Amino acid sequence: MSADSAEPLLTRDLVRWSEALAAIARTGLGFTQNLYERERFEEVLHVAADIKMAVDRLLDPTATPVEHDQHVQEWLRSVGNGVPGYVTPKVAIGVIVGNDAGEVLLVQRADSGIWLFPTGWADVGYSPAEVAVKEVHEETGIECEPVQLLSVVDGQRRGFSRFGMYMLLFHCTAVGGSLQGHPLETADVGWFAADRLPDATAGADWWAPMAFAAITGERPATLFDDVRSPIWRS
Repeated sequence: MSADSAEPLLTRDLVRWSEALAAIARTGLGFTQNLYERERFEEVLHVAADIKMAVDRLLDPTATPVEHDQHVQEWLRSVGNGVPGYVTPKVAIGVIVGNDAGEVLLVQRADSGIWLFPTGWADVGYSPAEVAVKEVHEETGIECEPVQLLSVVDGQRRGFSRFGMYMLLFHCTAVGGSLQGHPLETADVGWFAADRLPDATAGADWWAPMAFAAITGERPATLFDDVRSPIWRS
């Protein structure tokens, strides 16, 4: 393996280790009142911040790094008490929407210009499928109905998140509405055939084959990340 190919893997592992250490420490702080243990967990947060700063330097040596204590304070502010303080991955909902022409619905992000299927964070009080329907309508103006859960993947492991995040990807069919992008979140919306995806489409290598198979009537098996052996240190 060349140095160029090894560096992305190294930074990905460093990010994972930093976030995992911070999560363990914050969960520990949420469950213990023992002063000695709290001091040890806070020290773990400082180690996690050291790793995070090293990652920032690897990714962009010219950038002004975020202060070490700022990382620690952000983590400390998120500590809860007991079960609410148990740190788990955030949950994002993605939606593959197909139409009768066999096209997929994509959104161009206003902040980055990247094209992707509609996505949003899971909201408390809604089921995952309800979030899917809601996000599609809010971002594109299209009304849809859920058909199948296509995948449950670890965004951090796949390299499109620098913090713990699970992506639940649904397949839905369009049943109404008209294209109307969100005025703040989207720069454009549209329907695209498999051979006409925009150049700036994110992650199509992993989701497009599965998505278009579902749109054309197949029922692909739900995709999930394989189990590494050993689970943690592979």
